[in-house]
Amino acid sequence: MKPHPALTKHYNDLDSKQAFLRKVFDDSAKHYEGIARWGWFNSGDRYRREALKRAGLAQDMKIIDVGAGTGQTARAAAEIVGSPGLVTVVEPSRGMLEESKKQLDSEHIQAMANNIPVPDNAYDFLTMGFALRHVDDLDTAFKEYFRVLKPGGKVLIMDVTLPSGKISYFMTKLYFKYILPFLTRIFTGSAAAKYLMSYYWETMEQMVDSDLVIKSLKDSGFKAVKEKIHLGVFSEYEAIK
Repeated sequence: MKPHPALTKHYNDLDSKQAFLRKVFDDSAKHYEGIARWGWFNSGDRYRREALKRAGLAQDMKIIDVGAGTGQTARAAAEIVGSPGLVTVVEPSRGMLEESKKQLDSEHIQAMANNIPVPDNAYDFLTMGFALRHVDDLDTAFKEYFRVLKPGGKVLIMDVTLPSGKISYFMTKLYFKYILPFLTRIFTGSAAAKYLMSYYWETMEQMVDSDLVIKSLKDSGFKAVKEKIHLGVFSEYEAIK
């Protein structure tokens, strides 16, 4: 199951999606930490810590963070589990990985969600923060998540969900489609970073419904699958192996 249709104004077809993504994230990597801070009104780090704790992440758990970007979720996880040595960071973009390495002394692996070069049954917890729309195929990624988790291990996928109310939808669209890309260009001076933020909105707008994400998790073998909506716009998908 594809997370969204091919966005052909950006790449020709789904086969060329990953090459496109690596380039746009590499080109924007040095600006991404700043955008993640001011673009989310400095609330992102606290939100990630609270979401991880809500989902049951605790001291001494071994965790893998997939689609880690510059490592915001991985750093929050390291604080909770008590050591960066318990955290594995997985990210396809070399530029984003290099930025993460500057702030987190964990194992860093350049890989995609559907092919993670780690052993079976290796982790207590798996996270993905705001990157689900960038995978090639939900079913393939979730089966890989199932493989790398220990029996009883938990997955937490955090993402943005568009609100259903007309006013809240309008405000969300106004911010992500117009204001955030504009401010990104002003604050970073980077056309590439602005372009990435514009693309970010399009993936949000085209993302498959949450019930299909839940179905894919169940079809991949996960149990106790559920979605929590936080503050009206944040989806937290939880499931257990």
